[in-house]
Amino acid sequence: MSKFDEKIALYKSEMEKLGLSYNAELLTAVTKGLGPSIYKADAETVSGSDEKELETVKKNFLIKKLGLADGPKLDAAISSVIEKIGKSNRNKYRAIFYYLLVKELGQESKY
Repeated sequence: MSKFDEKIALYKSEMEKLGLSYNAELLTAVTKGLGPSIYKADAETVSGSDEKELETVKKNFLIKKLGLADGPKLDAAISSVIEKIGKSNRNKYRAIFYYLLVKELGQESKY
C-alpha cells in the first residue's frame, strides 16, 4: 500500500468515525489536489480556531482554486464544515475539510 493509499484510508476511517458519508472518488481527487502537503504534520490539518488560517483556506482554496467569489457564503460554508467535523476535534484533516467545502458549495464538477 502506497503512502497516498494509507492517507486515503485514514481519511475514510476518520469520516466514518464522524458519521459522514462520502464519495470515495471525490475524496481521492480532492486529496490528490493537495499534493505533498498531506504528508507534512502541520500542513495536514486545519486549525478551526485560527482566523488567519481560515482566511488562507478561503483565499487559496475557495477563491483561487475553485474560482468562487468572496462573500458571506464562503464564511458560512467554512463555519458549517467546522461544525460537521466538530470544533473540539483536533484532527481536522485538510483533505476532509476541503472535501466537505467542495460538497457544501456544490463544486464537485471542478474535480
